[in-house]
Amino acid sequence: MTTPVKLHVPLLDLKPQYKALKAEIDAAILKVCDSQAFILGASTRELEADMAAYCGAKHAVALSSGTDALLIALMALDIGAGDEVITSPYTFFATGGTIARTGARPVWIDIDPVSFNIDVKLLADFLDTQCERVDGVLVNKATGGRVRAIMPVHLYGQAADMPPILALARKHGLRVVEDAAQAIGSAIPGGQRVGTLGDIGCFSFFPTKNLGAFGDAGAVTTNDDALAAKLRMLRVHGMEPKYFHALVGGNFRIDEIQAAVLVIKLKHLEDWHAARQRNAAYYNSAFAAAGLAGTVTTPVALPGYRHIYNQCIIRVPRRDELRAYLGECGVGAEVYYPVPLHMQECFNYLGYKPEDCPESARAARETLALPIFPDLTETQLQHVVDSIARFYGVK
Repeated sequence: MTTPVKLHVPLLDLKPQYKALKAEIDAAILKVCDSQAFILGASTRELEADMAAYCGAKHAVALSSGTDALLIALMALDIGAGDEVITSPYTFFATGGTIARTGARPVWIDIDPVSFNIDVKLLADFLDTQCERVDGVLVNKATGGRVRAIMPVHLYGQAADMPPILALARKHGLRVVEDAAQAIGSAIPGGQRVGTLGDIGCFSFFPTKNLGAFGDAGAVTTNDDALAAKLRMLRVHGMEPKYFHALVGGNFRIDEIQAAVLVIKLKHLEDWHAARQRNAAYYNSAFAAAGLAGTVTTPVALPGYRHIYNQCIIRVPRRDELRAYLGECGVGAEVYYPVPLHMQECFNYLGYKPEDCPESARAARETLALPIFPDLTETQLQHVVDSIARFYGVK
């Protein structure tokens, strides 16, 4: 390995984005400050209308975070103790954590190694062979739990294989909650965007997302009028009208300042998606040109699917050594995620072993996130490729 050549390429730099929008964003924040209306005001209503239109959903409900979006979705479907929700373990903690917080039991189904999303064949096998109908209820034979819902994760900005997932849900009478925290704007073949496919779609506007707030924020989408009304009630402690509580909800309200910022940013989201897609295409060409095609596996955009590259995840040998070397070269890189949920200590009570989800365990060992944000220059992108080529001795 040759001596590192250093050039600053952060994993993410939000300052250029803010600089370009500074005047508009600052004016919007000042307008909220002048109004002194900080919760569920005009900006929230505008964001919800814009978000619904962008996703192609009938309703959008703006919330305090992506985690709260997942939690309130499960609450709206009355999922709780004795219930089970199927999802994949290779994801951010909130996916499984919110299931557990309702008192329900996560059921882990391993991922497809190409898309990193839930393996539909394994999902079908679980439902068809490991579950049975008892008095009209789908029951997990091993645990006796009621299987109530599937929570597919659209990981890294690519939609899960939704058509067969939805078919399985219909066949078995299950609800579908889409974890679209990393995937706003991604779509399945035919163009239907995530968040409109299942019963409820859940989004995060954490600052590092393609559409990021100035703090925590999130949203849910749905095409069901009754669910939308229930979600709005749950957002404010189950209250409707004021001080009358038919449900026990929570404080899941978005701040008006966050909504105002997101209204502005949403107008630019398609341009940012396009820039990330260009950067991904550059990586694909540059890695191939560097002779790294057999060493570095770049993200695969499935045919007909729209990948918006919330992260750019590669598979590589000697991942941890490469990450350390990239740091010496000035390149930011991150591991998403080093410990799959079925191997997390807090979920030991579920009784899973590492080998129960081998592809998730392998992905945790081999994957690395590279810089992909819209404001990267070709010089920076090429430096990332050249640094990796030097590490593997091909440059």
